[in-house]
Amino acid sequence: MKVMILGSGGREHALAWKLSQSDMLDELYILPGNAGTNEHGENLTVRRLDFSGIVRKCYDKQIDMLVVGPEAYLAQGLKDYLKTHPATKDIKVVGPDKAAALLESSKEYAKKFMNRYKIPTAAYMAVTKENLNKGLNFLKKQTPPFVLKADGLAAGKGVIICEEQKEAVQALTEMIDGKFGEASKTVLVEEFLQGIEMSVFALTDGRSYKILPEAKDYKRVGEKDTGLNTGGMGAISPVSFASPELMKKIDERVIQPTIRGLQNRNFEYHGFLFFGLMIVDNDPYVIEYNVRMGDPEAEVVLPRIKSDLLQHLNAVFGRKFDKEELVFDDRAAATVMLTSGGYPEAYEKGKKVSGLDKVKDSLVFHAGTKESKGQVLTSGGRVMALTSFGKNKDEALKKSYAAAETIQFEKKYYRKDIGFDL
Repeated sequence: MKVMILGSGGREHALAWKLSQSDMLDELYILPGNAGTNEHGENLTVRRLDFSGIVRKCYDKQIDMLVVGPEAYLAQGLKDYLKTHPATKDIKVVGPDKAAALLESSKEYAKKFMNRYKIPTAAYMAVTKENLNKGLNFLKKQTPPFVLKADGLAAGKGVIICEEQKEAVQALTEMIDGKFGEASKTVLVEEFLQGIEMSVFALTDGRSYKILPEAKDYKRVGEKDTGLNTGGMGAISPVSFASPELMKKIDERVIQPTIRGLQNRNFEYHGFLFFGLMIVDNDPYVIEYNVRMGDPEAEVVLPRIKSDLLQHLNAVFGRKFDKEELVFDDRAAATVMLTSGGYPEAYEKGKKVSGLDKVKDSLVFHAGTKESKGQVLTSGGRVMALTSFGKNKDEALKKSYAAAETIQFEKKYYRKDIGFDL
């Protein structure tokens, strides 16, 4: 098969690394990729969200399957668009259609979906400029902390948690006034759930599904989960508190009704479905859906899949996906993210990266990097994800932290407490 991966981050590098191991693969392209993905296939250039350019690349390379990494392409209907062009209408697009992508691109839509199918989630109110006063009154009736979520896509940074009511009132007003642009024209004021987060993933054809290894992601930039939200500073898999009893609840109360909802609404869904969960007194509540693999969870989950991922993705488009047998690695995996100094706020790019050739016992997944004149340079806030295996999370983390010390670039930063609460 000729496969193209769309995206340029650590998730896409992990996908490229995994798919390149398949005997079914003939050619692999990454659009646009980064300094690491070209080790597994050919990087191609295209402008961001240039759908016609993607069509041309797919046609030129005679692509059989397109694996979509970033959510924005799905939210804007790339799958639907490709189906309208004779040159690309038969390509197997790993990802949902635009209607199903609303599960991620609109927090309000996702809440209504969860309520319709009786999927446990936090109470909320949707606030706009028109009902801002009612929203402020609703906010004042909540007990701290206060949770505010931009309805639309905000690059993983549209969630604000405030400890003080005055701070929350100001934040809500700023969001409605355009802090996150179009994404926060509507803001969800949500009940705060006291518990512990985890991420669960399924691979689905829209009817049947297979549950992938679970993970725990660390979003805050500071240790002990302090500071601003980021795209993710690290992840652990498996999750120590994910008992068979809890996973059964997640399956029955969350995944099964979600899949029924996909069927009932006739969504065209082939690919990954992410469930961001809060576990409260050993009961699961859905915080959010993603309609693709998470990041950096992909860098810790995909390495734990021992069987042929390309075979599984291809089977999603057949009629026998329920017969697929996925095989997982029982070892623990730990991912530590190296970031640019200052991230998630202002940071510098173009820093020379060294020490990559000295890393041992760890997988290096490039995220924000580019290659220039044979040299790897930083080009993003999250620069690299370092993933290692061990008999337990501590052994895996020890290897990832050793790799983090080996790789060098100016103003490098990483959290040194990933997995502290497991």
